[in-house]
Amino acid sequence: MAEKASLNLYDAALMVAGSMIGSGIFIVSADIARLTGSAGWLLFLWALAGLMTILGALSIAELASMYPRAGGQYIYLKEAYGPMTGFLYGWTLFLVVQSGTIAAVAMAFAKFSGVLFPSISEQTVLLSLGPVDLTTTRLTAIASIGLLTILNASGIQYGKWILRLFTFSKLFALLSLVFLGLFVFGNQEIWNMNMSNMWEAVSFQKSSDSGWTAAPVSGLALLSVLGIGLVGSLFSSDAWNNVTFISGEVKDPAKNIPRSLLMGTGLVIVLYLLVNLAYLRLLPVIGNPEGADVINRGIQFASEDRVGTAAATVMFGSAASLIMAILIMVSTFGCNNGIVLSSVRVYQAMARDGLFFKSLQHDNSKGVPGNALKLQFVWASLLCLSGKYGDLLDYVMFTVMIFYILAIGAVIVLRMRDPKAERSYRVPLYPLLPLLYILLASAFCVNLLLSKPQNTWPGLIIVLAGLPVYYFWKRNTSEAHAA
Repeated sequence: MAEKASLNLYDAALMVAGSMIGSGIFIVSADIARLTGSAGWLLFLWALAGLMTILGALSIAELASMYPRAGGQYIYLKEAYGPMTGFLYGWTLFLVVQSGTIAAVAMAFAKFSGVLFPSISEQTVLLSLGPVDLTTTRLTAIASIGLLTILNASGIQYGKWILRLFTFSKLFALLSLVFLGLFVFGNQEIWNMNMSNMWEAVSFQKSSDSGWTAAPVSGLALLSVLGIGLVGSLFSSDAWNNVTFISGEVKDPAKNIPRSLLMGTGLVIVLYLLVNLAYLRLLPVIGNPEGADVINRGIQFASEDRVGTAAATVMFGSAASLIMAILIMVSTFGCNNGIVLSSVRVYQAMARDGLFFKSLQHDNSKGVPGNALKLQFVWASLLCLSGKYGDLLDYVMFTVMIFYILAIGAVIVLRMRDPKAERSYRVPLYPLLPLLYILLASAFCVNLLLSKPQNTWPGLIIVLAGLPVYYFWKRNTSEAHAA
């Protein structure tokens, strides 16, 4: 028997925040600092990603109020553009976006677990099967996904309490980092140095001799660099729409899903900006790749891009690695819980439309999509073993944004097609805000297409590969109905 909806407004808001906060906020600023070489542009890219996220959430919230049932963005795209568009989104979501993210986040959890337990290492190979090595790191990652799968298969209550515990823990930890970095350990001299040339953009690129070259950038070149830098901050701010996938588990979803989107995204974006301000009071933006300590390496060349660990080292010394490892383990485990919990509702909605495996449409005895959870676990585990999840995620970031553009466009399409449909929430300043998101996201995609074509065309190929699969499912469904 299915459980009654048991997630309240605050649980839904925690789902948004918990799914957004993974390991990106502790790492991505290093790459942005190398691309832009300035505090101003570093903060600008985090703020721009935040603006786009808020604009997206404001728009998607209207669709959530119209279709308050499980499936989220899959449902919105299907209703606006037809079942094929919805399927291609769900196909990409399962094949790469959600499963690849689960694998990547689980691997981050496992790698930082290795700081506490040195036996967990990519160098410790338990079994080799041709090109695939089962290392203790990969085994730990798969085990973490398996544990979350078992807990969430046992009922929504388990996922809810993990959500609450781990999201509150990482919010507290991030707020502590902000407070200590800004008001206790912050260095005014470093802050002044970072602010003295905060808009002087200098891009650092790796040269053929493994060194680094620095060159000022301006005009169109600066716009292109900013577009590339936006990839990291956008990816770190993604997964905010996961709460729409589980609308059926949320009390009064027509009201609470829109509210939770705004509460969760607003909280995380403000927190991300404050964390970066803390970084800028603790570490110089410009650094030396050969620097002997975290101050000399700066944000740009933090060891393995671990800016969060470098900042913690300034505050806590040799204990920093351990402290940050625990924080990132909590953050990534909680992040994956939200993704594991929510994603399977999309696959279940597809199955109920006859566009995915028939066995996925049913809930188990605990009222959750047990078969969908099992399938997701198997595929995410295979991606962990393959080691290709990072490449796949690079490929589909472009297509993820295309689907966001289509989803925001659905607000306009459905307003024109059915203006009198019930909407308990309407996006403010319509159509200005949806159009602004579409403009910014389109500019991002065009820049990525021109500057990194190797990371865009493969993503489109993955999406288009879903077309024959769609017609296969559709034909099978038609034949089943005919019989």
